[in-house]
Amino acid sequence: MLVTLEGEHRTIPSAIFFGADGHVVIGRNAMQAYVEGVPGRLMRSLKSVLGTALIDETTRVGRERRGFRDVIAAYLSAIKRRAEAATGREFTKLVHGRPVHFVDGSPEANRRAETTLREIASELGFTDVTFQFEPIAAALDYERDVTSEQIALIADIGGGTSDFSIVRLGAGRQNRADREDDILANDGIRIGGTDFDRQLSLCAVMPLLGYRSPMLRAGLDVPSRYYHELATWSEINRLYDAKVLGELRQVRREAAHPELLDRLIRVIDEQRGHTLAMDVEAAKIALTEKPRSAVPMSWIEPDLAVKVSGAELAKHTRLLADRVAGRIKLCLRHAQLQAEAIDAVMLTGGSIRLTHLRKAITQALPNARVVEGDIFGAVGKGLALEAARRYGPA
Repeated sequence: MLVTLEGEHRTIPSAIFFGADGHVVIGRNAMQAYVEGVPGRLMRSLKSVLGTALIDETTRVGRERRGFRDVIAAYLSAIKRRAEAATGREFTKLVHGRPVHFVDGSPEANRRAETTLREIASELGFTDVTFQFEPIAAALDYERDVTSEQIALIADIGGGTSDFSIVRLGAGRQNRADREDDILANDGIRIGGTDFDRQLSLCAVMPLLGYRSPMLRAGLDVPSRYYHELATWSEINRLYDAKVLGELRQVRREAAHPELLDRLIRVIDEQRGHTLAMDVEAAKIALTEKPRSAVPMSWIEPDLAVKVSGAELAKHTRLLADRVAGRIKLCLRHAQLQAEAIDAVMLTGGSIRLTHLRKAITQALPNARVVEGDIFGAVGKGLALEAARRYGPA
């Protein structure tokens, strides 16, 4: 059973916000606090420091410094408290999901990452801590109905990365405690949903703010770095600086279309870059269910909006989709298999709903059966099944 711990959402982003006044929030509320300009520090993608030297270092949070280990512990502690409050029971046993590689090409770093997670969980009160590989977890629900041995490719298309694993499944393997040998290959690329947002923003939205518009001086365009930063969620805050606004006002005086720069300046001056980024993401998500969508920008200028179609989204981001699907060939090469050897392809992660990305992945495995898993909860559901197998039903 999966418990919803953030409203009706079945997932919680790995984000934590330390407010300047001492309050701490996690998940979507953490990102919302950051977007709304609440004073404090936001940290995302927490597991990316596991296995690296950063895990033993500190980072500035307000007026003090906190260790990255403590940051991860604070996030996991909040999750544990929510789960116990929602179910009315104490949790002392844990099956942790883990990627095949925390750090590519370093078995020792992977061991350190797992040890760190085990130590943190023990400090939080878990007395029995075990692990399962996330691609295996994603396939466990499907594997319950498998009667003969199969080879499946798990495609997990997330917000920041796209990961592919080729795994061996079968009824005789379901109860094995160690499934490492069933992972025949694993590969990934740092392209995810936020990259599709960024490209859509640059191609469809930023031109209305002056991107690629000419300067009065022949042969020069308005400097592009402002637009690239505005289209990249993690870099938007760099623009909220008086020096940047001064630069932009100077650029406006030398621009052939100063009215476009006025729009950009308003976004930066009002610190609404994250509003724009979230609206672009919302438009992209809407295109997974309907043929047309729009990015509203009437808060910049009356009646200003960008209309975009699914076909236009595909055009703007086709190269990204092709690069993601191209990793499948490399994953097959690592497993020493041909595409025809893949019996099933399992699709997970929110970005898999993008029609052209999904098509690019499935076309790379034309003979494989497409398995419709739980897009957002496949790994979580698999870990729950594994916990029930190891520790008994809740």
